[in-house]
Amino acid sequence: MKRASGAGLEIKTDSPARLADQLSSGKLDMAMIPAIEYLKQADRFRLLPNVSISSRNKVETVLLVSKVPLNAIRSLALDNRSRTSIALFRILYSNVIPQGLKLVRQDPDPEKMLNQHDAALIIGDQALGISKEGVSIYDLSEEGLKRTGKTFVHAVIAVREGIKVESRIIQTLLDAKQEGLQNLDMIVQAQANKTGHPVFLLRDYLKNKIRYDFGEEEMEGLMHFQSLCHEFGLVPKKFPLRFV
Repeated sequence: MKRASGAGLEIKTDSPARLADQLSSGKLDMAMIPAIEYLKQADRFRLLPNVSISSRNKVETVLLVSKVPLNAIRSLALDNRSRTSIALFRILYSNVIPQGLKLVRQDPDPEKMLNQHDAALIIGDQALGISKEGVSIYDLSEEGLKRTGKTFVHAVIAVREGIKVESRIIQTLLDAKQEGLQNLDMIVQAQANKTGHPVFLLRDYLKNKIRYDFGEEEMEGLMHFQSLCHEFGLVPKKFPLRFV
């Protein structure tokens, strides 16, 4: 998001990964970005309170899909929108995946990814409802909960250091969150029309799989993920969470 004179906010939509790049380069003042991108630059960013994209247990949109056993994977296609999921994959499976694993970023096309590689890391709509025929599927959110017992934070709203965020803007964003929650059925129908996914699948995902708050459980989960990322050399330094 960028400031717009008179209107308060200018809204821009894109994938969280691309929004993170634009936030880092100064093209945006505030954006919802992958958790790993926040953690890499936590000294430069502050967080918007009470809003995140999180999960606890299966989420069904962050999947490792493999045609072979994990210890036999030689090449892995990475959804080119995925960042936090790649970090989580490295943490969860570093002691299982063979050395010299070939990683290739690709457009999110599960069929093509799996035709060309042993396995694929797929996120978003393309992962939801994916066929289980002939493959093993690992839900990284569920696997993370099994290993850590912590809520997993996928994305946060971050603000560049030095950007003043007025209380009315914070309240506008929090109000938008509540409005979205109150109109989930309408959002579900719109997404079903757009993606072709069944309404029941999208309703279950948006109502039961995703968490939208950023309370104590989510903060604890993010801090634990930060510690793991630092331990595995994925973030250079640990920083405390700072809020606008």
